[in-house]
Parts: sequence; structure tokens; C-alpha cells
Amino acid sequence: MPRPSLTRPWRDWSANERLGVLNGWLVLLGEGFMNVAIVMAGFAAKLGAPNVVIGLLPAIGQGGWMLPQLYIAARARPLTHKLPLYRSAATVRTVTYLLMAACAAFLTDWPALCLTVFLLAMLVNALASGVSGLPWLEIVSKTVPAPRRAWFFGTRNLYGGLLAFFSGLGVRWILGSGLAFPYNYALIFLLGTVALTAGYGVFGRVEEPPDQPLPPGNFRSELRAIPHSLQDSALKAFQNVRLLLAFGAVSEPFYAVYALRDLDFPAASLGTFVMATTAAAPLSNVGWQRVAERKGSRRILRYAAAFAALAPATALLAGHFGWPPLAYGLVFVLSSVAVQGFNLGNNNHLLNISPPESRGRYIGTLNTLVGVALFAPVLGGLAADRWGYLPLFVSSVLLYSLAWWACGQLRRDA
Repeated sequence: MPRPSLTRPWRDWSANERLGVLNGWLVLLGEGFMNVAIVMAGFAAKLGAPNVVIGLLPAIGQGGWMLPQLYIAARARPLTHKLPLYRSAATVRTVTYLLMAACAAFLTDWPALCLTVFLLAMLVNALASGVSGLPWLEIVSKTVPAPRRAWFFGTRNLYGGLLAFFSGLGVRWILGSGLAFPYNYALIFLLGTVALTAGYGVFGRVEEPPDQPLPPGNFRSELRAIPHSLQDSALKAFQNVRLLLAFGAVSEPFYAVYALRDLDFPAASLGTFVMATTAAAPLSNVGWQRVAERKGSRRILRYAAAFAALAPATALLAGHFGWPPLAYGLVFVLSSVAVQGFNLGNNNHLLNISPPESRGRYIGTLNTLVGVALFAPVLGGLAADRWGYLPLFVSSVLLYSLAWWACGQLRRDA
């Protein structure tokens, strides 16, 4: 079967593929406003949060998404349709996003209370995201044929990244306008909520084919099955790569805070960083999709690990030589290119190595194990409070370099 091209006409897409792509565009637009490592970290820094709290933000966002996966895999096994589970979790996420916006608008006179409520809302949101993540990936695996998945993910990320660029423009304009703190951040969070809620609603209209019902699972049996699943050398090798990448991200939430606190950049520069992040995403996705179609997901992950190592190395150079905010944006360009590669390569590789009858278990096993490692930035925050940000950047360079080497052990795509 020929591989789909980058410019496949709209009329060739199935209705489910159209909804899945539109979902990605709206979600990426919303995530530009709700960027954890830039916008939310900047909000926490404005409230005077210590580095350990700032490190907790991405740990909650990513680790909270992954930790419920194994439990959800057990609960979802007997379900012939996964979409109702996705819809319920999406409703919870919308409510928590509204709570974050209200928290920014009304509680900043009490910074400790504001941060506490904000972090709790983030935690519930992340756990709900974890509940919806496995059903979402299962539904995509059923509605998008394997030869078209690289195109599907690439198209979502390409045009969604273009839309997200306008999120960066909006963030820069709002933070540079006369709108006072905290209402500027409240407006940013509200705009993100609208886009994300619309994206969830779109995916909720997908026509999901039924699964063959499987025997009910339970969390304990899924935990006991982890060693058995890891006997698959392909899954074990992929787990090693994902763990190294998770620990390598220890410095990611501190790129923006380092710029604000140590380099004395103005708050409006956060919008520049979001623009750099989102502008790099669609351009890099063109290249990543071509790599996926010609070389496979293993090559994507290896290239992405190299770009990821360059981001903290560039932050080190920028701090040493006193680069201006525009030049410092290269850190976020490199990080964004790497993230887009990981997003495409991770999903594609996991679906390719997962047997259909064990797909949910493989997804849940990997995401649960990696989810624990994603709390590494909390330790990074403790280290930054004591020794500063530079040791974190050096550690990330070394860990991403190890991940690049470990990618050589991954199974080649069929």
C-alpha cells in the first residue's frame, strides 16, 4: 500500500480522520495558551513560587497523565466502546481549566492559597487527562489505519502548530498590554480553556467501531503482568529510551524561569518564547513526517534526542555570553523540534510494537513506569534552589545523549 502524501486532499479523509485532525488543531491551539513550561511557570514565578514548585508543574502535567494508565487499561478491557470514558474525563478537564482561570483572577492576593488551589486543579486535570489518554489512543488505533498514522499525527501537529503560533502572539500581546496582573494571566487561561473544550467536543463526535469484549481486568493483575510484558525485548528497549528522555527533561520547566530570574528578561518575552515554540512545531513536523514515512519511528526518536540535548546546551551558552531574548528563543525552538519528534515517534513506535490483543496493557505499562520518572523536575527544583540552574542544564545534556545512544537498540519499523 503506498504511503499517504503530505498534501492528501480533504475529500480522501474519512469522517473520523477529519474529526481527529480537527481535535488536534484545537487542542494544540489551547495548549499554546496553557503552556506549562512557559506560561504556567511564568505565572508561578510571578507569585514568587520556589523552584521546587515550578518543577512540580510539568511533573503534575505529564506524570499525572501517565500514572493512571495501567489502572485505566484494566478498567477499559471489557468496554466495547471507549468514547464514553473519554467524554467523561474531558468534562472534568474543562471544569478544572475554568478553576485555574478563576484562581488567577481572584486568589492572587493570597499567593500560597492561589498556588495550592492552582496545583490541585492541575493535578485533577492531569489525572483526568490520563483517564482520557488511553481511550483516545485506542480509538485512534481503530479509526486510523496503520499506514496512515504517521500522516495523521503529522497533519494534526503541522497545522495545529500553525494555529498555536497565534497563541504565542496572543500571550505576547496580553502580557505586553496594559492589562494588569493577574487579569492578564486569567484571560490567557480562559482563552486556552475555550479552545481545549472545543477540541474535546469535536473528538467526542467520532464514530467508534466496537471492540471485541475482553474479560474484565483488575489493577493487581495488570501490575503482576508488568514483568511478563517487559519480557518483550521491543517494549523493554522502548521503556529504557523513554525513561532516559523523562529524566533528561529535568531542566525543561526552568528555561523560562532562568530567563526571567537570572537573565532579567521582561515578562512579555514569555510570548516570544511561546511563539518560538509554536513556530518551530509546524515546520519541524514536515520534516518529522518525511522521516517517519522514509526511515521509521526509531530514526525519529534518535534525531529528536539529539535536538533535545542541544536545547540545554544552548541555554548554557546564552547565559554565559549574555544573549538577548530573541536569541534565547533558540532554546525553545530546539526543545519544540525535539518534542514534536517525540510526539510523533513515541505514539507511532508504541502502536507498531504493541500486539492488538495486548495493546491496552502495553500502553498502560509503559506510561505508568515512565510517569513516575517524569517527577524528576521536582528534584531538579530542589537542586536549583541550592546550586542554581546550570547543573540542571548539564545533567540534561548528558541524559539526552544517553537516550540518543539507547535509541539504537529500538526495533526497526516493519
